[in-house]
Amino acid sequence: MLTHLAIQNFALVSALELEFGSGMTAITGETGAGKSILLDALGLTLGDRADMGVIRQDCDRADITATFLLTQQAQALAWLAEQEIAVEDNTCLLRRVLSRDGRSRAWINGQPCTLTQLSQLGGLLIDIHSQHEHQSLLKTSTHQLLVDTFGQLETQALKVRTLAQQHRKLLDTLESLQQTGLELRAQQELLTYQVQELQELNPKKGEFAELEAEHQRLTHAESILSTLQAVASICSENENFNLEQGLSRTVALLQDIPHRTPLLEETIGLLESAKIQVEEASRNLDRAAGQVELNPERLQDVDNRLGALHSAARKHRRVEESLPEYLLSLEAELTTLSKIDERSGEIQAELDKIFTEYSDAACQLSRARKKAGDKLEKAVNQELYRLGMASAKLSLAYHAHKAEEIHPQGFEQIELLISTNPGQEPKPLVKIASGGELSRVSLAIQVVIAQNMSIPTLVFDEVDVGIGGATAKVVGELLRGLGTRGQVLCVTHQAQVAAQSHQHLLVSKHVTNESTETSLVLLNKKERVSEVARMLGGDENSIKSLAHATELLSQVS
Repeated sequence: MLTHLAIQNFALVSALELEFGSGMTAITGETGAGKSILLDALGLTLGDRADMGVIRQDCDRADITATFLLTQQAQALAWLAEQEIAVEDNTCLLRRVLSRDGRSRAWINGQPCTLTQLSQLGGLLIDIHSQHEHQSLLKTSTHQLLVDTFGQLETQALKVRTLAQQHRKLLDTLESLQQTGLELRAQQELLTYQVQELQELNPKKGEFAELEAEHQRLTHAESILSTLQAVASICSENENFNLEQGLSRTVALLQDIPHRTPLLEETIGLLESAKIQVEEASRNLDRAAGQVELNPERLQDVDNRLGALHSAARKHRRVEESLPEYLLSLEAELTTLSKIDERSGEIQAELDKIFTEYSDAACQLSRARKKAGDKLEKAVNQELYRLGMASAKLSLAYHAHKAEEIHPQGFEQIELLISTNPGQEPKPLVKIASGGELSRVSLAIQVVIAQNMSIPTLVFDEVDVGIGGATAKVVGELLRGLGTRGQVLCVTHQAQVAAQSHQHLLVSKHVTNESTETSLVLLNKKERVSEVARMLGGDENSIKSLAHATELLSQVS
């Protein structure tokens, strides 16, 4: 349960610390005093989105910390263990800091966390019921969730929803696969022809570049050979004069010079080196000439092969080098087509299996919903009687989905109906004319459902709007009853409700030093009498009002 709340620089609060106990705590105050500030601040520690405008004027940041005692809260402790967040003395601290620069930071037991984590843990610690839920009751989509919550059927409902989603996903896959098959079958004949044609051509990776190079060599072979022979003649084969002979002669002449200088010795060395290089060049020329192939037949074959590759590339609107990869892609499409029927059969088998699982789970859920729905009807109608609607009767309608549908909600959609007068046919809640009647129906449902929830702290934010007198007293008794089983925080304008609380917090607003400040204080017995007297609409200091307030408080057992 919530044990402590510390607020700094939030809205009209500069600094505030509150201690909370078990039972029912009423939160009251003048209109506009800031009763919502407490719940807004608490909501931030539970992961609500933040508006930086809530930071107190002239302050750089707002800081809110909520402390919870997790005794017998197995789900919350398991969640913290799963997130590897340490817990000491079964205590959990949720902290949220908002900065003027737009940053928002959060911690759980001192460990940084995300808003999603705050929200997940907060959902296990507190359940907030507000007057806005009156309006949400008008949406049929919320009715089934109420039954599942009351019957604690969330796990079963999740299983049905998950199976339905899996079925839908597989069905989409099958439909996509079948569509692909239709498209491929429409072009199967063309694909087969293209594959056969390219397989006959049998293009190889890198073949086109090799053929082009070979074609160049064969085309210019005669010219290349002639040039090689002419150069070889200059280097060594000309009988009259060649480079080798000339270099040998120059070296011999220089060596005949007596008393050669170092420069001449260097020159002789250079010429001898040149002679060696020319000899090596001559041998290379011989080898190169031997490699030149004069082969008109091979040239014709290469030319034909290049022509075939050119023609295929132009026909398929591809470059020649990409033909091997293109053939592989066409073969893959044909393979895919051949496997579509096989894969379709596998998916259909999976669909049949999931359909069976879904049908069993949905059937079990439907039976459980009917059982929970009967209990919910009875419990809510009892509370409606206590709330002054003795003639009203809540009933549940189960609208079956189409037999061929696999719906995430299961076999049915549940709708809450009500009859407010004897003999009147039950009608949808949206057709209730009276806002007061709707608020009492909503309150009855919330109280009944809250009794079945394992969440330790329940917050009721002005759920008693539109009621008064004896009915308000009953509302207070209902909330007090809930408080005896856990912790209830109730923001209320009704004196009869506030009088039933175990603790009473007063919200007030005052101006000091040209600054507006909201404060919350725990009332003692005498202060509580004065506040209840004010809420009754009389003079809080008059003998009559105080007597009435004292009487209300004395009636609480």
